[in-house]
Amino acid sequence: MAFIDYYKTLGIEKKSTQEDIKKAYRKLARKYHPDLNPNDKEAERKFKEINEAHEVLSNVENRKKYDKYGKDWKHADEFDKAQQQRQQSRSGFYDQSSSSFSESDYSDFFKSMFGGGENRGGNFKYKGQDFHAELQLNLKDVYETHKRTLTVNGKNIRLTIPAGVENGQVIRIKGHGGEGLNGGPKGDLIIKFSIVNHTKFKRDKGNLYANVDIDLFKAILGGEITIDTFNSKVKLKVKPETQSGTKVKLKGKGFPIYKKAGEFGDLYITYNVNLPTKLSEKEKELFNELAKLRSK
Repeated sequence: MAFIDYYKTLGIEKKSTQEDIKKAYRKLARKYHPDLNPNDKEAERKFKEINEAHEVLSNVENRKKYDKYGKDWKHADEFDKAQQQRQQSRSGFYDQSSSSFSESDYSDFFKSMFGGGENRGGNFKYKGQDFHAELQLNLKDVYETHKRTLTVNGKNIRLTIPAGVENGQVIRIKGHGGEGLNGGPKGDLIIKFSIVNHTKFKRDKGNLYANVDIDLFKAILGGEITIDTFNSKVKLKVKPETQSGTKVKLKGKGFPIYKKAGEFGDLYITYNVNLPTKLSEKEKELFNELAKLRSK
């Protein structure tokens, strides 16, 4: 993750007091609040930045860590502990019984946590910080596997997005995060998918659900209708005397199953019977005759 100067974000100096931080935040928050800047993407971005800066600098302990380690402040405790235990071990005062880690265990712990170990110079290698990104796609975009280019910290990353990706699903791309420390490996890029649905279909994993209107006469007498599936049209037979709320399943006409090529969920159709309105006198007469016949 690229370094962000939180002091600059809030328009204050590094020596500013906690009260200065609070005042600067309140002033900028009022200026860029989404309620005062509707549909303003730049104001929304600024509002998120100042909230992030305030969240770190308003906390005294987090501020100390940020001042010391910059963008790696979240790992401050691990850095400090590693340095302290290495110094204790080298000076002969490290008490093995006071810790649940042996020296080798400790190295393994850091290696697993940060993806690195000690180099020949005795300095720990730390895995770079993971980058987090959210990718918004339309439901139609993930019906088929396709490629998409993301720009992260000025670098273009070409992704293949499999069909059937779920809303909220997270994927990890190795080696596209921040630079490692002391020669450690790069962090990863973690992408969360936000799937926006502007279609008439409701999705539940691989299955799709939709409502279809039919007129009273088709419901009573039956017949054939043409309906929309997600990517085509199909003809469907309506059984005579179909009731409103009747459900039918179209097997394999749903959404692609994630990472299962050629497999699809089902499409569930619910019929909604529309009653006729604005009847003519003749129509009313015929319905009255029908009512009389049904009452016998």
